[in-house]
Amino acid sequence: MRGGVSLWLVLWLGLSLGGCSFWRLQAPSVTLVGLKAIEASLLEQRFVVQLRVQNPNGVAIPITGMSFELYLNGQLFATGVSAQPVTLPRMGEAIVEIMVVSDLASLFRQVLEWRKMKQPSLAYLIKGRLVTDAISDLHFENSGKIKMPFFSAEKQ
Repeated sequence: MRGGVSLWLVLWLGLSLGGCSFWRLQAPSVTLVGLKAIEASLLEQRFVVQLRVQNPNGVAIPITGMSFELYLNGQLFATGVSAQPVTLPRMGEAIVEIMVVSDLASLFRQVLEWRKMKQPSLAYLIKGRLVTDAISDLHFENSGKIKMPFFSAEKQ
């Protein structure tokens, strides 16, 4: 009986140590879906950012918080944090809305860039981390482009 217990202990230990890679999860993909102005003052602007968070893993991931930076056209535009809990279903996705803050200088730089472009589009980079209680934080980084309507200073 004692040999059987030792064998099970060795097998369990081997599977536990070798199975650590089993618990490594792929970082979810986070993409920018929308950006909507909420309020503006002289010193700061607040936006609601919609993010699509896709879970490529075979297990659900309970997210308890998030922090990220949003870059537009290569420049830091806004930062955001959220303690909004969301569970990403296995092999599924969720849309998360988060309030972000930008300053007047960042907004002004973007408006100047958009006015220079003949076919305005936003090149974005979003990077940050998803906080979980069950496993270590999951870091993400994603970039893309969003086509914008043509901006004109001319009055019709």
